[in-house]
Amino acid sequence: MSALLGGCTAPAAPARQDTSAMRAFAGDKELAAFMRRIAARQRVAPPPSPVMYDMPAPAPVAAPAEAADAMVVTGMKAPGITNTQEADVDEGGIVKVAGDHLVILRRGRLFTVSLAGNGMTPVDHVDAFPPGTSGDAWYDEMLVHDDRVIVVGYSYERGGTEINRFRISPTGKLRYEDSYHLRSNDYYSASNYASRLIGAKLIFYTPLHIDARKPFEALPGLQRWSGKRDAPFSRTMPATRLYVPEPLRRAPSADMSTLHSVTQCDLAAPRMTCSATAVLGSSSRTFYVSGEAVYVWTDGVRAKGARSGSFVYRLPLDGSAPSAAQAWGGPVDQFSFSEDRTAKRLNVVVRADSAGDAMWRSERTEGATALLTLPIPGFGDGSRIVPASAYRALPVEKDSWNFHNRFVGKHLLYSAGDFNEHSGAKPVYAVPLNGGAIVRIPLPHGVDRIDIIGADAVAIGNDMKERLGFSAIELAGPVRLGDTYFLPAAHEGERRSQAFFFRPDDDSRDGASGMLGLPVTRDLGNSPAARFLGSGSAIAFLRRDARRFSPAGELVANAERARDDACKASCVDWYGNARPIFLGSRVFALMGYELVEGRVMGGLIGERARIDFSPHVGR
Repeated sequence: MSALLGGCTAPAAPARQDTSAMRAFAGDKELAAFMRRIAARQRVAPPPSPVMYDMPAPAPVAAPAEAADAMVVTGMKAPGITNTQEADVDEGGIVKVAGDHLVILRRGRLFTVSLAGNGMTPVDHVDAFPPGTSGDAWYDEMLVHDDRVIVVGYSYERGGTEINRFRISPTGKLRYEDSYHLRSNDYYSASNYASRLIGAKLIFYTPLHIDARKPFEALPGLQRWSGKRDAPFSRTMPATRLYVPEPLRRAPSADMSTLHSVTQCDLAAPRMTCSATAVLGSSSRTFYVSGEAVYVWTDGVRAKGARSGSFVYRLPLDGSAPSAAQAWGGPVDQFSFSEDRTAKRLNVVVRADSAGDAMWRSERTEGATALLTLPIPGFGDGSRIVPASAYRALPVEKDSWNFHNRFVGKHLLYSAGDFNEHSGAKPVYAVPLNGGAIVRIPLPHGVDRIDIIGADAVAIGNDMKERLGFSAIELAGPVRLGDTYFLPAAHEGERRSQAFFFRPDDDSRDGASGMLGLPVTRDLGNSPAARFLGSGSAIAFLRRDARRFSPAGELVANAERARDDACKASCVDWYGNARPIFLGSRVFALMGYELVEGRVMGGLIGERARIDFSPHVGR
């Protein structure tokens, strides 16, 4: 990295040019002329490969006993049933709450279950796609706002991201309202979510591959579904909302093959309206949504007069102009990002070899690792190269590619290891964001998940005895390994972040006491890939009391009762099929078409009631 930054200066900006944000095109005419130049360059030479640079050697780390960095708890997440990355940003998922009802998205259908009167009663189910269509799309994500249910899918046949709106009545009845399509490429990611909800604003990040010879065919657009497959898209973005970093404007053969767009839709409007903002960059991307902006990281380019490993874009949600900076490497997934709104800075974990989070690419990263701290004012027109002083090199004992990271309070925690590796001594590193000593914490098991339990973290993974280990990393004082509990003969059943949930007790603001739930499987012969599609056969619950774990029991699926659901759309559980649900004082386990309620007595959970809401049971 020092070789990259030494002697490398950004080209001088034109006089009186505002460098605090990127420039947009003046209109369609300027955009068309720019893309003609890009097309001509591409005929001469193909886009270059990403540029990778070496990082400086990481600094020594401290043992847990040497750490003394105190953490101040700044607040807990708002109550809910979804384990979201940001407390004020809801994510598309497979189960939500609407009044007294659970709304569940399952294999191309929407289901409602009434929880009124302390009971569980299946109420309604409808197709999750427009009437009169064959459901030839993947329906993955669902959100709820007031009496509207929004189902998000991807249709290869109809041209992009599909948005279907439904109304839910106070009694739980569902009624189809309307459908829309956003022009986009496939949004799927094994770890990220395409949709977010902030208030009544539905927010999408979508990539669009752009043909420089036909640029207007790839601009963001919206189509209201009318039953006509060839209905035109209406543009949701003028050329004056398409931005390019200054170095790419001057690059002779830079990779600008992808239009990265952020679309905001008004769900409250009787006829949904959307507007988009976009930036140009390379095809690789990782994105993260905070309450104030969408960040998009694209991989490296080689530009005349300036070199960079990557560009990181900031697209504010208030409609102001996007900005960018040149950086090194790339993040692993959305959990590699954390926006500190109080300090007005962005923290990002970067690795030398990262291909973004499309499809399953986030599962494989390699090379030198660093923590980037980038002040928000450091974003500009893209000319600025982030200085070496902004990176803190992080130790990785083994150049392995199964990398997990999570920001917890004032710490970053991360671990690396081979995929599905069973190890008796897998370390987790705790990095104080204030610059204190890095702490190496050996664990008695591998690491497949790092998550938040109050003011602390939990690392979850298997050991060589096929036990699933849960180890607390205590952060509310000297950083140290807390209690560890082993669940015998079990593997994690799902990898999705929303599959895990921890609910602190009402009188335990820091989460020293509470209950966690996680899908597990006892079929130890399953392929490691099974957990990407949902292989949970039970929800395991653990109690945490005074920071000590104890088993609380399991709610188990009844596989013998499974029946043919006559599935006709979205028949693979790409987003999993099992969730622990904590709703008020009640605890549930969603497992496929089964919803099991548990009763907690004396710290142990037992089955209180069970329903099967599959579409072919008694109706």
